[in-house]
Amino acid sequence: MMNIEQARVEVCSSGKRLLHEGLVARTWGNVSVRVSDTEMVITPSGRPYTELTPDDMVLVNFYTLAFEGKIKPSSELKLHCEVYKNRKHIEAVIHTHQMYASIVAAAQKDVVVLDPAHQAILGAAVIKAAPYALPNSKKITFGTEKAIESANAALMANHGCVCIGRNLEDVFSVCKTLEEACALYISSLKSKAA
Repeated sequence: MMNIEQARVEVCSSGKRLLHEGLVARTWGNVSVRVSDTEMVITPSGRPYTELTPDDMVLVNFYTLAFEGKIKPSSELKLHCEVYKNRKHIEAVIHTHQMYASIVAAAQKDVVVLDPAHQAILGAAVIKAAPYALPNSKKITFGTEKAIESANAALMANHGCVCIGRNLEDVFSVCKTLEEACALYISSLKSKAA
């Protein structure tokens, strides 16, 4: 696990990387890393990634939801908390609104992962779509947690996706692989319809 100061730097730079790589737009999406058995560092709510500094990253207790300082953590913090509580080996979580994954999520479809290399990174042959629920609600938190329980990614109906891993670099790999898998899946559906 990272120490808190290192985590703040990494989470901040990862938020900027999400924007740079086209995985989010504006203030959408969020990033966190586990820093102890009870705490994580997460991006703040509603702040442009381009303006963030490591000091803006928020330390949160994922059992009590208590956080330090006056900056509010991401509104999706409950989902991150559930992942850390239920998947002890997971050290990083990223929620994105990347294009192809968001298209499939809007269709509320599970993704059949066609490429075995993609399956190895995503941890499953099917990436499940959690049912639609309002952002930051118990329903979206627990629906998504159930959808991701046996994979490294899940779709969130009308709300992008969530990817998890042992570190931030692993999670970026999952995000990119999910995007490739979703693009391939969409293409396969088009071929069948033609």
